[in-house]
Amino acid sequence: MASLLKSSMIFLAVLAVILPARAQLDPNYYDYICPQALPTVRRIVEQSVANEPRLGASLLRLHFHDCFVNGCDGSILLDDTSNLVGEKTAPPNRSLRGFEVVDRIKEAVDSACKDYVVSCADILAVAARDSVVALGGRSYEVLLGRRDSRTASLNDVRNSLPPPSSNRADLEEKFRAQGLSTKDLVVLSGAHTIGQAACRSFRDRIYNDSDIDAGFASSLRERCPSSGNDDNLAPLDPTANRFDVAYYSELSHRKGLLHSDQQLFQGDDSESDNLVKHYSTNLGSFWDDFGVSMIRMGNIRPRTGDSGEIRRRCGAVN
Repeated sequence: MASLLKSSMIFLAVLAVILPARAQLDPNYYDYICPQALPTVRRIVEQSVANEPRLGASLLRLHFHDCFVNGCDGSILLDDTSNLVGEKTAPPNRSLRGFEVVDRIKEAVDSACKDYVVSCADILAVAARDSVVALGGRSYEVLLGRRDSRTASLNDVRNSLPPPSSNRADLEEKFRAQGLSTKDLVVLSGAHTIGQAACRSFRDRIYNDSDIDAGFASSLRERCPSSGNDDNLAPLDPTANRFDVAYYSELSHRKGLLHSDQQLFQGDDSESDNLVKHYSTNLGSFWDDFGVSMIRMGNIRPRTGDSGEIRRRCGAVN
């Protein structure tokens, strides 16, 4: 009996190390403290995406950029002050959009809940999921109960987020640092099946890369000259307003818009190559795995319990 008890204690200790975030976050967190919270987020996301489909990709990207820098804590939303130089103004984040939608959601949920109980970090996680659904993807469970950070770091953005110039090894290293696998990398990169990128993000690829379809590169040079017009946009895949698997199909034909995207498919029979080929013809499998990987990403070092706060305004600490 003593040995059995000891073994059970060891197992529970190991489980606590492996799944600390999941043990603290709960998909039903708001069911009792504010049942209207999630329907309110969904309503505003659906309205916003219906008016401007690109906002779906923008809201999804906000959650990714938040989680990869010191965890999913809403720090991406903090405005700079005389005492804080945060993440918003870091070069990788200057093209982020959707902040006004998050502010509108925050105001609406606080009104619906008649209290400040919904964190900005949770709003980002739920809005990302609802954006996927609004653009035709499958819903997935979101674990909730995050609290908001009181700090942010511009320098940590530079060290944590992979730039569009990243090669495969760099991408895998950045994801491993967050506890995410190569499969998570390929699946979460599938978020690029929606949205657009600016010329400055893909110029080097269309003029200098060799692993690119010649006709594809030529067509992009018309909207992205070798200099100037940095803000001209191109879709990340041909169906940029629909959450499908066209992104993976494009990679298999060497038509990835970003250098980092095409790195996932190099024709070398690697794990990432095989995953790209699999998802390019298996929409249901992609949707299933995307939900799993999003939950894993959403569990990156959340603040819970007494850590952090519930901000009254997403752009500033209380």
